[in-house]
Amino acid sequence: MIRRHELTDDAWARIEPLLPANPGRGGRWRDHRQVLNGIVWKIRTGADWRDIPERYGPWQTIYQRFRRWSADGTFARLLEHIQVHDNAAGQVDWAAVCVDSTIVRAHQHAAGARKGGSERGRPGSNQPRSIRADRPLGRSRGGLTTKIHLAVDGRGLPLAFTLTAGNVNDCTQFTTVLEAIRVPRPGPGRPRTRPDHVIADKGYSSRAIRTYLRRRGIGATIPERADQLAGRARRRHRRYAFDPARYKRRNVVERCFNRLKHFKGIATRYDKLAAHYRSAVTIACLLLWLR
Repeated sequence: MIRRHELTDDAWARIEPLLPANPGRGGRWRDHRQVLNGIVWKIRTGADWRDIPERYGPWQTIYQRFRRWSADGTFARLLEHIQVHDNAAGQVDWAAVCVDSTIVRAHQHAAGARKGGSERGRPGSNQPRSIRADRPLGRSRGGLTTKIHLAVDGRGLPLAFTLTAGNVNDCTQFTTVLEAIRVPRPGPGRPRTRPDHVIADKGYSSRAIRTYLRRRGIGATIPERADQLAGRARRRHRRYAFDPARYKRRNVVERCFNRLKHFKGIATRYDKLAAHYRSAVTIACLLLWLR
């Protein structure tokens, strides 16, 4: 019997062939499906690793498997494989890729890692070193926060995302998110990296972003801010083309954020390391594609 928060038979059949084989160094790995269900349960509930039910096996085994597959990119490869399959079937909607961001509150446990670390903040940053170490955390009115910058296709399924501190401006990550889109083709040929059209809110209205999209041959539906419209009126310049009907499709990215935040381990960040939180978001994105 499949319990709540566990992989369905169809979902498991799609990802099972891609999981690492038994290492063969004496003994056998605990069943992959059992361990993955434990990881999914943890991200769904936001509980501590030690609170994972015994039916999924020892929590130490589940945590070590999560760490191993985070480090070797297993979760990212699973998500890429599902995207490749759907793209080959013509199901990915490249005609209305939407970009936006959301802020995630960081639990006090996320700020408790040791000082130092492999990923440090920019030289001269005024953030405490303990916050900068390998964890994109920033202080805002809500306290310590992380921001997820996301690009979704026209169906509202995630194509790519990046993580930054919560006080980072959205427009600074626009090109980073778009350039993170990379869906390989099943046969020969370059990966698909360029959507046909991008929809974003007025927070992304800047000359640099519009120039970037125009040079790549990507259409844009981005409303201008009031100060930009006033400046154009003073200079008697034409407004940028804007299609209100197409802009209504932007709500798919909001719906995607809503679905991601059904995972309590995503809605609140408990992970100290960015790599672990990034893997948790990747797993949540994977589950949205497997539905």
